[in-house]
Amino acid sequence: MGALRQLFVRAAMATPVDLRGRQIIVSGAGPDSLGYATARTLATWGATVVVSTCSAVTAEAAAAAISAELPANCSGRVVGHALDLSDVASVERFVDWYRASQGARLDVLINNAGIHLDLRAQWQTPHLTVDGHEIHWRTNYLGTMHLTQRLLPLLRDTGRQQGMARIVNVVSMLHTRGRNAAMFGGSASLQPYNSWVAYGTSKLALVHATREMQRRYADDHVQAYCLHPGAVLTRIADKGLAGQHALATLRRLFAPVEAFFLLTPEEGAQTQIHCATQPGLAGGLYYRNCQPVPASKEADDAVAAVRLWDETQDWLARIKQDAKDTRT
Repeated sequence: MGALRQLFVRAAMATPVDLRGRQIIVSGAGPDSLGYATARTLATWGATVVVSTCSAVTAEAAAAAISAELPANCSGRVVGHALDLSDVASVERFVDWYRASQGARLDVLINNAGIHLDLRAQWQTPHLTVDGHEIHWRTNYLGTMHLTQRLLPLLRDTGRQQGMARIVNVVSMLHTRGRNAAMFGGSASLQPYNSWVAYGTSKLALVHATREMQRRYADDHVQAYCLHPGAVLTRIADKGLAGQHALATLRRLFAPVEAFFLLTPEEGAQTQIHCATQPGLAGGLYYRNCQPVPASKEADDAVAAVRLWDETQDWLARIKQDAKDTRT
């Protein structure tokens, strides 16, 4: 069966790298996820890896499970902590905890966490978060940018001291469904609403952000990458099909077929592992199967990228001020 599957599914594999002494964050590392598989490999190669999920219980359980799977002589270490990208306070707590418990070094930030809801595209209007943003945009893009911005001082300091730090943004080939126009004007810009376009737009925004990070921070030895992991069998579709009992049952019946044709989390994790670890890798690019490939035409719009960056910085400044006002 394995040889037959290789005729249909071919996954490039990252080359092992000695990561002893490196400190890496992998967001979104629940069971059977890309993040879980990524963290396990990086720890096996010797890194100290911080993993996150939305709850402390599941994050700590993931860290314990990964630790139990490491080789007996492995110097790698895995620690878990809660992180909800859609919650400003959760991001702030995570960063404060990291600084207090892990110190000032951060070699790699892998922005793996994300959501894709309403896979049947039945929502007629956007589902909004408590602060009024479309849920995919708030979680996948704004939350990722908030986390990255708060950790950027550590990445820049590490880059200058160690010669290299990296930001790895897990996007998707579905960024091709995103629209630059939909990035501006809030949820009204997504009308008529389609959850797949909303998801794609959140990932397109991260492609833009990757290129802007590279342009702005490469002089500090911070390299930025984005990537498509491939079609991977994970639990992300479980949330996307929430409430669709008949379809979920049908999917369970065809699980062996899915497992045959889709990448395993371990296989799907290879490109983000590659981007996080391989020496001399060109930054600011979009990767697939451990190779740089062209992104969508929309992603080549440099004017939209700069406008998005500026508007995102304004939003980050507002939430920073709001946090100060709350404390006082």
